[in-house]
Amino acid sequence: MEDLALARNPNWSRDLFAGFLFAAIPLLCCGAVLIVSHVYSLQPAISWLALAKIIPASAVVPAIEETFFRGLILGILLRSGHKYMSIFVTSALYSVVHFLKAPEQTSTIVTWTSGFNSIAHSFAEFADPILVTASFATLFLIGWILADARMRTRSLWLPIGLHAGWILVSGSFNRIAEAEIVMLPWLGRNLLVGIVPLAVGCLTWLIVRGWLKYVGTPKT
Repeated sequence: MEDLALARNPNWSRDLFAGFLFAAIPLLCCGAVLIVSHVYSLQPAISWLALAKIIPASAVVPAIEETFFRGLILGILLRSGHKYMSIFVTSALYSVVHFLKAPEQTSTIVTWTSGFNSIAHSFAEFADPILVTASFATLFLIGWILADARMRTRSLWLPIGLHAGWILVSGSFNRIAEAEIVMLPWLGRNLLVGIVPLAVGCLTWLIVRGWLKYVGTPKT
């Protein structure tokens, strides 16, 4: 842990819960405003099974991704002594990995070649430069916020909480609501694409910074 610039966190449960609330509440409020303003509308039929699957995903995925990106990758890069360059590279890698994915229903029938088919279609979104910019910018900001939380606490618990809050709210919102209009670069087809989600992310970042200043952070 010391080699990766991490330390034991006696306040892990506090950081985990706080991170979840700081990510979930602003994004939830943003979703509510979008529904009230008729930018999004509630779907006529909701798949409760699909909605239920988001709960374990919001618990498992953040733990895996934070351990890999903010724990291992960032920890190794920090050994170079270049803090901000390490955060930049980690956030950029995080953005690219999440952005490169095939559209839904690319391979409706799973075969031995389904993976290659998905890879072939994973660059489809690059045809829309505005969508690329909006998506990459939001993902990059999220990656930077998570890295900053990790650096300030020398722990992965706060970024795991933040990550879980974003996954749970955005995933649930995508299952119960759908976009009436797409207003790129302001808003995309989900709560994590566009300038508005970018502003919500900045708000969460400010809340995290203020909270950490209030509760105090371990000395690095």
